[in-house]
Amino acid sequence: MNCEGVDMEGRRIRITAGGVSVTAALNDSRTAGLVWDALPLEAAANTWGDEIYFRIPVQADEDDDASDVVDMGAVAYWPPGQALCLFFGRTPASVGDEIRAASGVNALGGIEGDAAVLKQVRSGARVVVDRA
Repeated sequence: MNCEGVDMEGRRIRITAGGVSVTAALNDSRTAGLVWDALPLEAAANTWGDEIYFRIPVQADEDDDASDVVDMGAVAYWPPGQALCLFFGRTPASVGDEIRAASGVNALGGIEGDAAVLKQVRSGARVVVDRA
């Protein structure tokens, strides 16, 4: 899965976690629209390797093009956990240099700039997602 179809001029979100803040552009998918409509969101971060994920009040089925391999900086929705996921490196499921989710995720967009700054966020940190 890649971040193609991301509308850089459209829906942008700000994600603040711990002392780190990044912006991301959402694509025009149905699931991205559901997340946009649910903003603002607040949760405690969970980490899994170089992924941050947290449950959100959005329920969506797995898209036909869902994938468990994602790009650096991908913002995705994980249907089994009703979770927003931020990918910034390898996870325990990764093989080689790939970035792999626990199972198929719906692509929502991509983080603008260096997603690796999210490595500073620890599990339990407060995460706020709002419109940028």
